[in-house]
Order: sequence, then C-alpha cells, then structure tokens
Amino acid sequence: MSRSKDRPGRGGLRGWGGVTGMAVACAVTAAVTLLPLAHHNGGSAGAGTSGGVMTADRTRAEACTEPEASLPASGSDGPNIERIKERGKLIAGVDQNSFRWGYRNPESGALEGFDIDLVRAIADDLLGDPDAVIFRAIPTNQRIAALENERVDVVVRTMTINCKRLEQVSFSTAYFQAGQQVLAPKESPITGYDSSLKGKRVCSAEGSTAYEALEEKSFGALYKDDFDGTERDPDRLTVPNQLDCLVRLQLGEVDAVVTDNALAAGQAAQDPAVELKGKDPFTTEYYGVATKKGSDDLVARVNKVLVDYRAGGKDSAWMRSYEKWLATGLPGITAPPAPKYRTD
Repeated sequence: MSRSKDRPGRGGLRGWGGVTGMAVACAVTAAVTLLPLAHHNGGSAGAGTSGGVMTADRTRAEACTEPEASLPASGSDGPNIERIKERGKLIAGVDQNSFRWGYRNPESGALEGFDIDLVRAIADDLLGDPDAVIFRAIPTNQRIAALENERVDVVVRTMTINCKRLEQVSFSTAYFQAGQQVLAPKESPITGYDSSLKGKRVCSAEGSTAYEALEEKSFGALYKDDFDGTERDPDRLTVPNQLDCLVRLQLGEVDAVVTDNALAAGQAAQDPAVELKGKDPFTTEYYGVATKKGSDDLVARVNKVLVDYRAGGKDSAWMRSYEKWLATGLPGITAPPAPKYRTD
C-alpha cells in the first residue's frame, strides 16, 4: 500500500529535554551505518561454514516447527572458536541506543545493558576475559548482513529467533522471552494492536518481526513508505534502526510504534509521555545469540555459556542482570526461558 500524504507534525520532542533529544537524534544518525565502537587490528570475523552444514541448516529451516531448538551445549573448541582465540577478541554486533539492553552510559561512555552483560559472559568463557570484546554497533536492518559479511562473530541485539531467519543465520537457545506491542503517547486514542490503528501512521524497523506482523495484519494502519527497500525510501514509517521510530514518535511524525515490549519498556522509561498500549504483547518471541550460518562449534559453545548463565536460580548471572537492568520496566519475571535442543 502507498503512504498517505504527511500529516502536520505536532512539534517538539515529547518528554525529553532539548539536549537529550538532540543527543538521541545524533545517536540515531550514528547508528545508521555499521560502526566499530572500539579499535581493532582489522581482519574479518572469519566464521567459516561448510557445504554439508549449510544443507542441514537449510533443511531444518524448511521443516521448521520449533525454531528455538538449538544445538546441544558443548564446551569443545572448533574452527570458529579457534579463530576468535587466535585474534584474542570476540567481535560482537550490539546496539548502542537501546536503554537497558545495549546503550552508552552518558557519564562513562561505556556500553552497558542486559545484552552487553551476556556478550561479556561469552568473551569470558572463550577468552578468559570479559573485556576481550570488540563491540560493533549495528542497526536493526544490518544484523544479518553483519554476520554474512563476517564483520562480527555474534550478534547479541534483542534478535528474535524465527524460521525465516534460520534460513540465513544460526541461533543459540533462547535467552529472553518477549513479544510485540504498541507504543504510543499516553493521550493517544490508540488502545493496542487492534482496529484503533486504522488510518494511523505506525513505525517499525526494517527487517524486524514488528514489520512482518504489520504485513500480516495492519488493521488499516499506514506502515509502508513509498519505495520501501530502495534508495528512494524516505525511511519515515520503515526505518533502519528501531530507535529511529521513537524519535519520529516524539517529533509527531508518526502516531505509534510497533516493537518488542522489552525494547518499548526501556523507551517508556526514558520518556514519560509514552506508554505501552494493550494489556499484553500480541506475539510470543524469543531472543537468541545469532552467528553466521553453520557456525556449529560457536553455537554449541554459546549454548554452554547460557547453561552456566542460567544456573543458580535466583542467584544466577541471568537473574542478577535482569534485576539490574530490566526488572523495573518488565517486572515479575522469575526465571529465564528454558533451553530447547535439537535431536536431529
């Protein structure tokens, strides 16, 4: 469907002060391209594959019924892990703009958040040093490309595991359960992912499960830009990076955002003028650590890290990270999702 004529903007950044708003806008601009966040010695991530593994993964994706089922956990090394050890650094694709998940602390400049804690746990297991990481900021729509082009070893960036993505990348077991929900101004007549979206301008990130949900059922919302996916795409309703949607919402350029409730909760915490609409998410999704397709040794090792990360009940590393970063915005979670493993 074609995008309607633009409506007049409501002006001003809702909820955020001018300096903060400008900082966010700058962060969005910086995040549009794949950006190294730390100096490194060059070279690709080097996550090689084999034809046999590619065929097996393709067959699994085509017959996909339980996408969250991953390879059994293993502490063994392999070619992809050896490359990381030879380099001495894990290269991780992350977000630098998602509050509480992966963001830069404005005081220290350090990357922090739930996803960042997990990256450091992986680096500690592989290299014996949680700081042996090269972080690369990647926008939402470049997560898969970063792996395919061997710019990163892993992507830990609130990335949903699903059958479609399994055709392009490999995933660990699930490390968090989330779901799609609508974010809109508190005074908005929008009530959730329902008929109240009819005629409303709704923003989502390119390559996101939110966009796929809107394609399947939009309730009459305006969610596609003219020339979507081409060089002429204005990136107004479909944007490269999820945070771009929040800025457009604050500027009055869109009426609502569809995104993961886990991300939206962090954005609502940043901006008291917006809120999650609808009682519950309208999907159930699981985040996984993504690797280049066929990197079986690395996937199995990450799954071993996750076994350790979940262990300990309320005293687990997972629960400590959850309490530190997410419990305020997403209360009531008592345990991480249980791992599922493939039997083929």
